[in-house]
Parts: sequence; C-alpha cells; structure tokens
Amino acid sequence: MLTVVSDTHSTDSHRLTGRTLDAVREAELVVHLGDFMRELVLDAFESESSRLLGVYGNNDDAEIRDRLPEARNFTFAGLTFAATHTRRGGSTALSMFGRERDADVVLFGHSHRPTFEATGEATLLNPGSHAQPRGHRAAHAELEAMTDGGVSGRLVTVEGDAFETFTIPPSEG
Repeated sequence: MLTVVSDTHSTDSHRLTGRTLDAVREAELVVHLGDFMRELVLDAFESESSRLLGVYGNNDDAEIRDRLPEARNFTFAGLTFAATHTRRGGSTALSMFGRERDADVVLFGHSHRPTFEATGEATLLNPGSHAQPRGHRAAHAELEAMTDGGVSGRLVTVEGDAFETFTIPPSEG
C-alpha cells in the first residue's frame, strides 16, 4: 500500500492518529507532500514508516529543505507519480508539471482540501491534511496496486471512513 499525507503543520510531533497512523505504519511506501514545518516532525515520520519519500512545502524550515527536494518522481504499481507541494496556477499548472515530468499521477498538497481529479492528461490527487484540515475533512489517501495494473485508491478520514474511492488505470506508455 502507498499512503499519501500532507500539511502536518507541526513543530514537535507527526500528529498522526487513528487510521492515518495505522496507514503510515502499514504502508510499503509513505509520501509526504510538504509542510512538516520542523525537522523534528520529518524525523518522527521517518520513525513511523518503513519507507518515506517527501518534498518540502512553503512552511518548511531550512533543515527540511536541505534534506528534501521541492519535487520528485517515483513509480508505484507501474505508474509514474510526480510529487510537489504546490504549483502557482492551480489545476492547469499541476497538469503541466505532470506532463513535464512524464507522470501519470500528480500528488500535491497545500490547499488542505482532499481532492481527486481525473479529467486531464495526468490524474491529480491531494490527500488533504490529517492534522490541520482548515474546514475540510482531516484525511489522507491510500492506494493499492491492482493485479491487472494501475491502482485502486481512497480518500480516508482519520477515523477510518473512506469518503471517496477511485481507480487510476495502468499507464498507456
């Protein structure tokens, strides 16, 4: 399983609870899309996950920026993912970012709003914020490889309720 989290906004702990904590511990890969805020928080995430990939966000300190890139690509279940915190220009800019990086899926944070959008060239996925939802549901995303390729996914509350499910088909490339 791939677990995606973002926007922790903490100075002293990972602020993981409930299903989000379990999903981070169970995942073969955890991706954090920025705004840990302090290096101690990044360290706390690394201690809870078997493998963590992250990018820095606009609120992250210099120590995090020294350790993590602004954007990165990785593969999971045969799909290419491009991860970033945000791109000025909204969905259009995120789609262009995905195209520039030959990505099937763009993972992004920043808005704290859980979002799944599969209308453009690249699928856009924002897990929301597990710790500071700012008027949205506190959430994360869980993705699992399908046997015929691609992934099945869900946006999940901290309490464990899946409020949106989706599939991302195998890459055509």
